[in-house]
Amino acid sequence: MTMQSVVRSLRVLESVAAHQPVGVAELARLLELPKSTVQRSLTTLAEMGWIEPVEGEFTRWALGPAARQLARNNIPEINLREAALGPMQALRDETNETIHLAVPEGLRWMVLVERMDSTQAVRTFNELGTRTPMHATSTGLSVLAHSPENRVEALIADGLETYSPTTIGDPAELRAELRRIRKRGYALNLRQFRPQVAAVGAAVLDRTGVPVAGICISMPDSRFQRRQVPHWGELVSKAASEISGRL
Repeated sequence: MTMQSVVRSLRVLESVAAHQPVGVAELARLLELPKSTVQRSLTTLAEMGWIEPVEGEFTRWALGPAARQLARNNIPEINLREAALGPMQALRDETNETIHLAVPEGLRWMVLVERMDSTQAVRTFNELGTRTPMHATSTGLSVLAHSPENRVEALIADGLETYSPTTIGDPAELRAELRRIRKRGYALNLRQFRPQVAAVGAAVLDRTGVPVAGICISMPDSRFQRRQVPHWGELVSKAASEISGRL
């Protein structure tokens, strides 16, 4: 592979990371390259595991296992996980519900990087590395609420896929919900992505106020009680603040 093709492939990889899931035509437009050239780079990157087709469709691409592993192994995320373990355990012990820590990936996704399991027989479960849609989860909504407006608008322009009757699919409704999250300090998810799953989440911010992760209390919706929401919100917001203070 020539140096020119290496540079071109790296540009394609960076663009996939910034706009995933993304198709060949959009990449060609963004990079001002012929579609055939972009397709060759995508094929090479896919063979190496850096990107992968979204849900098996070879028309849209996202970061693959090699890129996700590299992201999980970088120093900032290690520091994030180390900073989060204590507050996560305290939150789990206080609620006896499963606690999730997720980080944003690209435009649309959150990736689960740490988990503290509930000891109850019936509990929620996601494997580490699981990707979930940002606009349909409490961790993602909390991150979006603290993100720049142009990032939110880019997500809206990309389309708000609906996963259940409670998923926020209307742009105006999403903007209003993000304002409510900023005001109260935490986000709610009641079956917005997975059936029979509820969660209360808050954003973890770095020292400059940029959201770098979301933490949530995840539970079966059978244990979700509206009257408990302010209490759960206070607990998860406190845990998020403690993690932020350790970064």
